[in-house]
Formats: sequence, structure tokens, C-alpha cells
Amino acid sequence: MTGTMTGTLTGMVTGSAIRLLVVDEQPLVRQGLLALVASRHDITVVAQAADGEQAIALYRQHQPDVVLMDVRLPGLDGLAALRAIRSEYPGARVILLTTRDTGEDIYRGLQAGAMGYLPKNTAPDGLFDAIRRVHAGLKAIPPEIGAKLADRIAYTGLSEREREVLDELARGKSNREIGRSLFISEATVKFHINRILSKLEAQDRTQAVLTGLRRGLISLN
Repeated sequence: MTGTMTGTLTGMVTGSAIRLLVVDEQPLVRQGLLALVASRHDITVVAQAADGEQAIALYRQHQPDVVLMDVRLPGLDGLAALRAIRSEYPGARVILLTTRDTGEDIYRGLQAGAMGYLPKNTAPDGLFDAIRRVHAGLKAIPPEIGAKLADRIAYTGLSEREREVLDELARGKSNREIGRSLFISEATVKFHINRILSKLEAQDRTQAVLTGLRRGLISLN
């Protein structure tokens, strides 16, 4: 677990303020958000976390009104932390922050239960408006994010197995190696690859991998 878990931030909480949990790996980002929130009378940060495990523990401890969480976190990432929190607290209201906003990423975040999805370069007023909307039980999705989400929904997409095969292709594995890794036959691997090429309108394996990376279907991380 990275960093030091932070509990209640004393002296900042008022009875009517929206209680916020901030989750981001970068201390400077967290401190910047704290400084911004300090100027608002209706929002207060009750705790901050540097990774997904801390986020889950601090949510259990404080049960904040809204969570503002980066998607990219060390160890347990933001999506996994979101799923874990929502499994225990179905009413949890979480806004995801990200520098990567492909249609697939947005789709997965909202499927996991996020009520908001914002680029990290969102202006302060837009961020605070999103926090208030989510606290009120509304979605917070900017138009540009909504457009990418609409494109993703219209796209039939890859099955989970096809995504696994594509991920293995991105690692340069042969059909035989993919079969061994996923416990399927080479014939089944070939079938999935043909489906992937067709769905992604790719001419070969390399183009399929590049398209998958561009659309956020897979990652080399």
C-alpha cells in the first residue's frame, strides 16, 4: 500500500457540507483538490487515499457522500475499488477522474456503477457542479464523454473471451501459446482471432492489436 492512509480531516466538516473522499496516487493532485475545496462552503474533504485498498478502507470508515477517484491507481485500480465499494455499499456515489477517456474506458466505468466520469482537466466549476449533481442522485457526464459513450454503445464490441485473446496477441504470443494460457484449443484460438479481425475490421493481427489499443479495449500495462 502506498502512502499513509489519512482519516478524518478535523476542523473541515460542517453539518450541511457534502462529505468527499478524494482518491489519487499523486499527493500534489490531492493537495490541489483540498485547496480548491477549502474555498467552498458546501463541500468538504473528510479523507484522502493514495490507492484502491485505502479507498475501500476509508469508505468503510467514513461512508462519505461522494467519492472522487482516479481510474489509474497503483495496485488495486479505480475500477476494481469502485466495484468493491459498490458491492458492500450499493448506494455509493462515485465520480471517476481520468486522463484516458476512450469509449471502452467510459463504458466500463459506468457499467461498474460510477455516477460520474470526468477528464482530469475539468475546470473547478465543472468539477464542483459534478459533485453536487452526483450528491443529488444525478449523473455527471460531460457532452464530450457522452458522445464517446454513445459510440461505444453503438459498437457491438468484443466478447470477454475475444478481449482475452486480443490481450494475448498484444503480448506477441503464438496461437499455441494463447491456447495454453487460456486453456483452449488452437482451433478455438483461430476462431476467436477471425472474429476479432472481423469485428475490428482489421487486416491482420498487428492491426487488430493497434486498433484494440486505440479504442481502449486492451492495455500494455
